[in-house]
Amino acid sequence: MADNDFPGWHGTTIIGVKKGGQVVIAGDGQVSMGNTVMKGTARKVRRLSPGGFDVVAGFAGSTADAFALLERLEAKLEATPGQLARASVELAKDWRTDKYLQKLEAMLIVSDGKDIFVITGAGDVLEPEHDVTAIGSGGNYALAAARALMDSEYSAEEVARRAMAIAADICVFTNGNLTVETIRG
Repeated sequence: MADNDFPGWHGTTIIGVKKGGQVVIAGDGQVSMGNTVMKGTARKVRRLSPGGFDVVAGFAGSTADAFALLERLEAKLEATPGQLARASVELAKDWRTDKYLQKLEAMLIVSDGKDIFVITGAGDVLEPEHDVTAIGSGGNYALAAARALMDSEYSAEEVARRAMAIAADICVFTNGNLTVETIRG
């Protein structure tokens, strides 16, 4: 089988919700290859603590690539303690210009409880306009659901959980097995 015939890995939905003085990043556990669920309990949301500075990160894409990026992000955070925006921009610059990193296929949502960013291999560091962002196969479904729930009385965690449940009902590459991390600003 040629590389371009190999069915792609799918099955990630990650959402970040900033509301009520806290940020919640939640991710489902499904990893699919083609039309087959390979694993339903993957953990795609992690807490990083470089130098005692807490950051929560969720990733979509290749797991090995995402771990390489998370290690680089930790190094950037150690070099710029307490400056998530600066560390994120430095990671995005490296990702865009380094020949090795350019081949990495993943996206990240990161937060320190005050700010929330999406970091991409295109060199983007995006801050969501409406305090909600999502990536991955079911990201658009989760994003739409969360945006609709943001004006409700629900907490950030409840918005994230309800949005992920809606995405799991719609997207065949998303399941309801969640990892949820909360961080306060």
